[in-house]
Amino acid sequence: MPNDKQVIDRQGRLIVDAWSTLAEGAAWPASGRVIAPVARLPEAPAGVEPGALLTPDETLDDLLPWLPRLGLIAVSFPKFRDGRGFSQARALREHHGYTGDIRAVGHPLPDQYLALIRCGVSTVELPEQDDPRIWAEVLALRGGLDALPLAERPVPLLRRLAARIDV
Repeated sequence: MPNDKQVIDRQGRLIVDAWSTLAEGAAWPASGRVIAPVARLPEAPAGVEPGALLTPDETLDDLLPWLPRLGLIAVSFPKFRDGRGFSQARALREHHGYTGDIRAVGHPLPDQYLALIRCGVSTVELPEQDDPRIWAEVLALRGGLDALPLAERPVPLLRRLAARIDV
C-alpha cells in the first residue's frame, strides 16, 4: 500500500507516490513497490520492485550490486545540517550512472531544493509540516536568483517566500 506522504518532482509538482516504506521488522509484501533498508534488500520477494533507503552512515559499495534492480533510492537527510545525502546523490548519478528515481527523505529544507536537484535528486518527500507551495516558489525564483552573484541574493529567502504565500 502506498504511503500518504507528499512527494514533489523536479518541477515542484505534487505527484502520486506509488512507493510504500517497509516498517522496521515488518514482513515484505508479496508485490508492489517497496522502499527498504539496504540490509534488507536480499530478502525482497520476486514480485516486489525494491527501492533502497540509503542512510548517511552507509556506503554506496553496499548498494552497487543492487543498482540495476532498484527503481528508487531514498537518500536520507536525518538533519538539515547533514549534507552527506548531497554527496551520495551526486555520486549515484555521476559516478555510478544510476538513472532511477533518487528521492530526498527526512529533513531537507525548501532552500536546499535547488541544490538537491543539481545533485541528481528527482523527487523530494516533504517533511510532514511543509507546505508544497513554498517548495514550488523556491523553484519559481530559481531563474532570477541563479543569475545574481551570491552576495547580491536576497536573504533570507524563506522570509520572502512566507510573505508571498501567507503562511
